[in-house]
Amino acid sequence: MSLTLIGQDRPELQKAIEEIVDSGFAGVQLRVNDERGEWVGSAGVRKLGESAKPSTNGRFRIGSTTKTFTATVVLQLVAEGRIGLDSPADDYLPGFGLDRRITVRMLLQHTSGLFNYTGEYYDDGTVAPGIPWQGQEYVDNQFHTYRPEELVRLALSKPARFEPGADWSYSNTNYVLAKLLIEEVTGRSLAEEMQRLILQPLGLSGTVVPGASPEIPEPHAHGYYRYEHAGQWKVVDVTRFNVSWISAAGDMISTTDDLHTFFSALMSGKLLPDSLLAEMRRPHPKLGYGLGLFVEETDCGTVFHHNGGFFGWGALMYSTPDGRRTLTASLATGDAELDFAATAEAFQKAQQRLVKEVFRSGQAEPAHAATESAQ
Repeated sequence: MSLTLIGQDRPELQKAIEEIVDSGFAGVQLRVNDERGEWVGSAGVRKLGESAKPSTNGRFRIGSTTKTFTATVVLQLVAEGRIGLDSPADDYLPGFGLDRRITVRMLLQHTSGLFNYTGEYYDDGTVAPGIPWQGQEYVDNQFHTYRPEELVRLALSKPARFEPGADWSYSNTNYVLAKLLIEEVTGRSLAEEMQRLILQPLGLSGTVVPGASPEIPEPHAHGYYRYEHAGQWKVVDVTRFNVSWISAAGDMISTTDDLHTFFSALMSGKLLPDSLLAEMRRPHPKLGYGLGLFVEETDCGTVFHHNGGFFGWGALMYSTPDGRRTLTASLATGDAELDFAATAEAFQKAQQRLVKEVFRSGQAEPAHAATESAQ
């Protein structure tokens, strides 16, 4: 049984999350599991205008951290012999007319070249818009339901970024297709398969696949979106939000405890056969993306992670290769005077600060150890 430590026992962690709040976030909750036991803490407020701190096991929207869950389900179906990792995705989803060169692996690794339906940002600074995802138009769509097929067809109506397998580019379209592929192969919803393969076996009672529901179960903090419209700055509560716009690329709700349990189980080999875990952890040379997770080489060794976030929310999920040391966290944005770029920069600085505090003591495995089996 792990030992749960209170904030003052590890003052450096409590100080770190308090400084993150001072940088412009409304609230933070952090959970660290390592050789010293388990530490949980929170800072800031649960809701603007109130004094109560966020619950240390409150639910929150995890954004693109969802991709690791979705990729794991696909790989579990590969293990069951129902999906071929290097088979054409078109074999399972013939209705979209996908390029036959796009494999299931390419969807999970973002090497398909498919246009990102939330918008593409090109190296020359130009932007190709997708669905509304910021500003007043985003707020006006707060309760709009998008069908996954609609999102895919929007992406397919746009030029591909590159030939399948020729490059790497992060595209939410890949994971909406992964959801549809899971449902086509199994005849069940992704939520049902997630329950069968991950949530029930691991006892993840705080994790939800919400579909088109805007609700988030209690307890939870509130997330806010600050944006400019018609020359004025506005702040809206985006806690209740229909996140069908991001689908299986980022729609899930979880807790720091559930994220720890999931990622530790995944990294320690409890969810996938060794061969498929090795495939998952083999990074693409561009930005180190495996199959639904990032592989990062640090001064302390290899760390696996997948963070997530959209307006109102941020999530962190990190682990050593053996799953014994994890960092999971939620960050809720508030009414600080930060534009999109400043919020993203603040999130990145917060993430770097926490990772340094938790993994800098050299307990991660040497860089070669995690990738050796995947060569």
